[in-house]
Amino acid sequence: MTDRTHVPAPSARATSAASAPSLDPGAEFDRQVRTLTALGYPALSGRTPEQFAELVAPLRAEAVAHAGNGAGDGDGEHDPAGTGRVPFVLVVTRELAPIERTMPLTTLHGGRLPGFVDRTFEPGSLERFVATEEAEPPGGNGVHLLFDVERGEEFCGVVPHDAMAALAERGRSLLTIEEGIALMTHTPQILVKNKCFSLGGSRSGDRRVPAIWISKRAPKLGWCWAGNPHTWLGMASAGARAAARP
Repeated sequence: MTDRTHVPAPSARATSAASAPSLDPGAEFDRQVRTLTALGYPALSGRTPEQFAELVAPLRAEAVAHAGNGAGDGDGEHDPAGTGRVPFVLVVTRELAPIERTMPLTTLHGGRLPGFVDRTFEPGSLERFVATEEAEPPGGNGVHLLFDVERGEEFCGVVPHDAMAALAERGRSLLTIEEGIALMTHTPQILVKNKCFSLGGSRSGDRRVPAIWISKRAPKLGWCWAGNPHTWLGMASAGARAAARP
């Protein structure tokens, strides 16, 4: 029988809220909207920049309110302490922007080479990697917020199946493919050597677990088996998701 990899206990926060740089959630939300606009997300979604801004605008109040309750405390957009934590991320799902079009818009921090989808995704397979029931995007209009995001390097070397179970016990939710791409888009410095992450919130009914790691000096969307651990691959998760209030 193969020994099961030890699942770590919840790690202490590397930076306390008191010592972490303050984050202006409104300004950070606006920055993320500008990033998406500059990358061409309005056109990908069939909208003008003004229409796209109108679509996501109601989420700004959610970002500010959630951060005001403490969920926004942390290391801000640049993660200067290298904790792998991001207070919130503005997500555009495949209903508005196809994964095949958004992944190439990602880059490594300071890099120029575009991200890519690994060829091991056979034609048509990405469509089968859909959100699990627990990770279902809220709202239904193709945009939402993801709060208290961690890339999950504590699970490097842990069997993905065990990592997913441990996070479920903590009440955390696994990231979908689109949420992983959003995390890379807004915070490219989150992906570093030996601290890459799986995206267990998207599954296709088999043993494959999507993941983003570094390959050929660029971000790559690939997959690994749920029973195979990798020393350089953790499990990304979030504390909550939110849509705009009616």
